[in-house]
Amino acid sequence: MLFSSFESFLQSVEAHPLVAPSILKSSYMSLDLSVDNTALQTVNVSDADDLERFIWKYMKSNKAKIAYGGYLEKRGIYQRSTYFNQTNLETERNIHLGLDLWIEADTPIYAPLSGTIHSFKNNTNHGDYGPTLILKHHIEGVEFYTLYGHLSLASIEDLDVGVEVTQGTEIAKLGTAEVNGDYPPHLHFQIIKDIQDFSGDYPGVCNQLDLAFYKNNCPNPNLLLKLY
Repeated sequence: MLFSSFESFLQSVEAHPLVAPSILKSSYMSLDLSVDNTALQTVNVSDADDLERFIWKYMKSNKAKIAYGGYLEKRGIYQRSTYFNQTNLETERNIHLGLDLWIEADTPIYAPLSGTIHSFKNNTNHGDYGPTLILKHHIEGVEFYTLYGHLSLASIEDLDVGVEVTQGTEIAKLGTAEVNGDYPPHLHFQIIKDIQDFSGDYPGVCNQLDLAFYKNNCPNPNLLLKLY
């Protein structure tokens, strides 16, 4: 690697926007879904419809087209699912490892970088990703992966591992709550240095005990996306 760190490499890369470039960055608004956001105290975050109403009201009041955020955010929205929730608070997975883009279902998603299809899968646990795509990248001698979660079912049909993907081409569309793990429509975007033995899936939420490992292996996606 010719860079001092993987993070400095990500900062040097010019990425294509994940959604249509015609949506200007001035139309993006950060969104706090952490347990510290007192505005969520009156929202049933376990209900996709209730959470969606909150998000869209927030976006409308701020004249935003896309809400984004969530990296290393400690959230309460995973407590509804036994897939994340544990009896031991230290092992409860509630720290978000990706960056979310909240926008309508069927929104096209574009490859930020060229790469190849590493794997894909419909992760059907309650509160999971639903349809998921992982791309493998090899740029300037650096190998890493990007994950796209909460897609439509059609997005992972007729795919083949190893197929090349060109930067800026449409790779998926967002799914509805019925298929995306029961969330308001959004994209979960995550950068992964070492995919380990995972295929079509990788933890997008971790517990406090494992945070140091995942923070190192899954750096802030904004280093690449440069939204803020």
